[in-house]
Amino acid sequence: MQSSAGTNRISWPPNFRLNALRSTDLTFQPFNPLRYLRFVPEQYDVIVVGLGAMGSAACYHLARRGREVLGIDRFAPPHTMGSSHGQTRIIREAYFEHPIYVPLVQHAYELWAELERESGRRLFVQTGGLMIGPPDGIVVGGAKKSAEEHGLPHDTLSAAEVRRRFPALQPTDDMVAVWEPRAGILFPETCVETHLTLARRHGAEIHLNETVARWETNESLARVVTSQGIYQASRLLLASGSWITTLLPELKLPFTVERQVLYWFEAKRAPENFRPERCPIYLWEHEPERFFYGFPDLGEGVKVAGHHEGRIVSPDAIDRAVHADEPEAMRAVLRKFMPDADGALRSAVVCMYTNTPDHHFFIDAHPRCPQVLVASPCSGHGFKFSSALGSVLADLLTEGKTQFDLSLFRYRWPV
Repeated sequence: MQSSAGTNRISWPPNFRLNALRSTDLTFQPFNPLRYLRFVPEQYDVIVVGLGAMGSAACYHLARRGREVLGIDRFAPPHTMGSSHGQTRIIREAYFEHPIYVPLVQHAYELWAELERESGRRLFVQTGGLMIGPPDGIVVGGAKKSAEEHGLPHDTLSAAEVRRRFPALQPTDDMVAVWEPRAGILFPETCVETHLTLARRHGAEIHLNETVARWETNESLARVVTSQGIYQASRLLLASGSWITTLLPELKLPFTVERQVLYWFEAKRAPENFRPERCPIYLWEHEPERFFYGFPDLGEGVKVAGHHEGRIVSPDAIDRAVHADEPEAMRAVLRKFMPDADGALRSAVVCMYTNTPDHHFFIDAHPRCPQVLVASPCSGHGFKFSSALGSVLADLLTEGKTQFDLSLFRYRWPV
């Protein structure tokens, strides 16, 4: 018996397709065919692989609808190894990336509020938000387009108005800002933990620290082989973020993993100007097609980060150390636009973006295995949507359709 990874493969029935190679970090026991003659895989309605933002939300919504759900993650979410950590995430409505996102984020607001009510936990703080940059730039132009197309409350502020109303922020006179009052902050670790806790409460089975080695399908089932067991289900959701291409090597997806550093600085002067009541969230196009974003100080410092300026890496070999030159590059931006934030560096962490070439999401059925749904990556701007996308993914997995327009997110690369 020959394995696609070399030796000792499990001999599945011939109508099963092998779709992912054995992980290199797994140690398999010597093959014993009698073991598999006696073994009957555990059966579920849906298996979810990856329990970060999207996977945890999907588990919750599926379990809430009464489905038998198994969620599997190679780590123990919430954790610091992927893309759903760092204390805070922005949620904003006037979406500069494309107006198609607006109905989804509006639904996300509703579901975050519903999750807060069910859990009794605070997941969101409304601060308002500023999209800042040149009047004809990507951020300001895109935000205004989405706001106008969807009739969203918003104002356009001059640089002088921004400086007067929000003195922590110092845009130059050639910039303007789009103010949207509903924007604010989500707490990602708490959100993921809450989705998983409530998923369990609704009957989901959650397996942590369990690595998926491969998956197979036939005409009606998907089967998942992990470091600890074999499971099968009518539907399979792959939501493994930065590890998605290792589960889909046959598709040769053109995704890249980008190393991102998040910084927390102490206010150098006027710390009261960085409190949430005086400082909103902000996303800034400070040079053509160069961006940074940030948050008010919630007690841990002023959090800021560049957007899409990181190195391309492998998720299993990423450098998680923050080096001395990296905060200095961020400080150079702060000194120009937020000089009072240029105090001592309080902390810094590394996370990852998983990017498509056009930076839009990828949500679609596997092109050759229709019972397999892929929901990853999100190109560094997906967390805010996860409450809504969890519900959308549950729709697709149980009903085969959703009310939301996902045309921008479909499979769009050569197979």
